[in-house]
Amino acid sequence: MLRSLRNRLILSHILPSLVIIPLLGIALIYTLESQVLLPGLSRELAGDARLLAEMAKGQTEIWDDPAYARQILSQAHPELDARVMLVTPDGRLLASSDANDQSRIGQALDVDGLDEALQGAMIVRTNYSQGMQAEIVDVFAPVLEPDGRVVGVVRMSHRYNTIIQEFLRLRYLIFTILILGLVGGVFLGSGIAISISQPLQRVTRAVYDLARGSRKEALSIQGPEEIQQVLRSVNYLVERLHNLEESRQRLLANLIHELGRPLGAIHSALQALLLGSKNDPVILDELLTGIDDETRRMDHLLEELSHLHDQVLGVLELDLEPVALQTWLLRILSPWREAALAKGLDWQVAIPDDLPEREIDPVRLGQALGNLLSNAIKFTPPGGRVSITAGSHQEGDWIRVGNTGPGIPAEEQEKIFVPFYRGAQGGRVPKGMGLGLSIAKDLVVAHGGWIEVQSEPDQETAFTIWLPSNPSI
Repeated sequence: MLRSLRNRLILSHILPSLVIIPLLGIALIYTLESQVLLPGLSRELAGDARLLAEMAKGQTEIWDDPAYARQILSQAHPELDARVMLVTPDGRLLASSDANDQSRIGQALDVDGLDEALQGAMIVRTNYSQGMQAEIVDVFAPVLEPDGRVVGVVRMSHRYNTIIQEFLRLRYLIFTILILGLVGGVFLGSGIAISISQPLQRVTRAVYDLARGSRKEALSIQGPEEIQQVLRSVNYLVERLHNLEESRQRLLANLIHELGRPLGAIHSALQALLLGSKNDPVILDELLTGIDDETRRMDHLLEELSHLHDQVLGVLELDLEPVALQTWLLRILSPWREAALAKGLDWQVAIPDDLPEREIDPVRLGQALGNLLSNAIKFTPPGGRVSITAGSHQEGDWIRVGNTGPGIPAEEQEKIFVPFYRGAQGGRVPKGMGLGLSIAKDLVVAHGGWIEVQSEPDQETAFTIWLPSNPSI
């Protein structure tokens, strides 16, 4: 029964009520009986007895004439909800408002508290009455003369059982309220338990669906704040796994495409060599050069894949060291200059000599800059221009790579940094796996910076690496 969270939550809400409410009820009943009703009744009886004693103080004929005493009691009895006795100074019953006591008139009373009252003390006692066959509350009020002499005692008795019977109705009301409270607690606890357990059950089913690969939609966010955090975490996991699955499918498709082209070219070159082209030195040189180019292309592809592994794992460890930016930039740009000139591009560099020295990973940041330069050269037609500028100000340093290629449409500028995304690029066939800009962005972000892009179709495109003065890395 208690193996499920729902039952445990219900029990956790009900158990305190089952223990605390009955204890409170018992304490309340005891307090009402012992501290409220009984003392209240005793005070009321004492007041009535004291009033009768005052009335009888100046009427000596009451204590001398039993018939007159009975007449006085018969007049007072309808106004009093108690048995009234008049007792002589020697402890004998003079008169009683209860007809059952007529046979005891003139007899000495042996009652606890009477002796003290005959000594002049006001006495309140709880006794058992043989005549009334019940527990009673007894009040003894002495009747004193001005000289302090006791001329008699007024005894008033009230059935304690009558108090209990009256209080039973109150008990039933209290018990009814307690039971209703318990039932309400059960329903309230069940509702709270269900509201907590249902989201957890949905989370559990979602996790199992994720394990089976059948979960696509997000969970609705509801319930307590802690449960909402769990639901948000599961939704993030669903989105993350969904994106990873899409990335895996795109990676497989791109791998087939990108590896198929150089492998096909290499296979064709090898077939030509086997069929006799190796005997022609010119053709042999062209084929071997083509094989070398395609092999280099596959090396670049494998390098991108290795950095993709770092992206997926979220591991981009930097080996920071102080680097003079001007010297570092010139060294990075040198091989790319040869590639641009070989393609017939106008290569322009404007790097100031006063660039500061700063903490960077020269290899990683060089790779990011190399990806931007590679794209600039790749997408600039012969006769176009590739420009590299840099600068520094109070907020940080910047490096800008511009080119006069086909440009990037505005709707694609937010997508180009997504892994595997390959835009139309001016109507030409997409090149590469769509990882270069994604890797470049992650490497710059790892340095505490960011990349901005400014481009319009058929106009200059510029990618700017920003390195703030106080990077959060």
